[in-house]
Amino acid sequence: MTSGGDSPGMNSAIRSVVRYALSHGVSVTGVSHGYQGLVEKNFIELDRRDVSNIINLGGTFLKTARSEEFLKRAGREKAYKNMTESGIEGFIVIGGNGSYKGALVFNREYDFPAVGIPATIDNDIAGTQETLGFDTALNTAMDAIDKIRDTAYSMDRIFLVEVMGRESGAIAVHSALAGGAEDVIIPEIKQDMDSILEKVKQGRKSGKKSWIIVVAEGSGKTGIMVEELRKYIDDVRVTVIGHIQRGGSPSAFDRILGARMGSAAVDALLRGKRHHAVGWRNDAPVVYPLKDAVEYKRENFSQFIKLIQILT
Repeated sequence: MTSGGDSPGMNSAIRSVVRYALSHGVSVTGVSHGYQGLVEKNFIELDRRDVSNIINLGGTFLKTARSEEFLKRAGREKAYKNMTESGIEGFIVIGGNGSYKGALVFNREYDFPAVGIPATIDNDIAGTQETLGFDTALNTAMDAIDKIRDTAYSMDRIFLVEVMGRESGAIAVHSALAGGAEDVIIPEIKQDMDSILEKVKQGRKSGKKSWIIVVAEGSGKTGIMVEELRKYIDDVRVTVIGHIQRGGSPSAFDRILGARMGSAAVDALLRGKRHHAVGWRNDAPVVYPLKDAVEYKRENFSQFIKLIQILT
């Protein structure tokens, strides 16, 4: 099943789970609409042809949703009853941190085998270098920054480009570096707004007229920066890239990642793993405890920011 926010590459993982499991003589049941589907018994028996022609599609073939019911013990009891009555012996959840926490609670209450596949554009799952969807979302953000730069340069404008990232600055710092942005603001690092404003003012005085600052949505600084910049410079624009970062055809890397993680998740269940997650390290899948995956992934982005500032 897929749970939480959609991300490119989910369909590749679903396709891999289904076909790899069937090749090992294991039947596969798909769950529609995530944990809510477990509660409502929205089950679909899947065969090889059901997952044909989905590897190139964004979103999730199985649909996803939030579930208030599953947060309650009664909802989880209902989900457990539905699964056992249907002959389900283990489940693979493709999603982010919240989805993993749900799987961990369910596993602890019922000792029900669960394996997670990390799928979130925020790249904020502990224990894995990459999450499904991050590469595609990053390229979408970078493409937008490239287009915005054309207008910024042509019209001597300053742009604040807000990218997704509620608690993670991963998309922001990587797209800022790849897109040649002049600065970046993220939630993990407290940055001196006055210093950023001063650099912009001094740059304008020395003849640098166009400027791009990438802002992670979770920093909450977009509105503040606009107000402060407009005290000194009239021509300031804001572009919020928004949900187009979550959609679209997955990159080649995300398709490959989905295929390899999906097969690794099936292997983990077949080897008797009961509360684990699949990660990606050193160009290969790894399997590690699910409890380690739900810890917040703390990355040190200070070197990224320093490099961005030096290069611009």
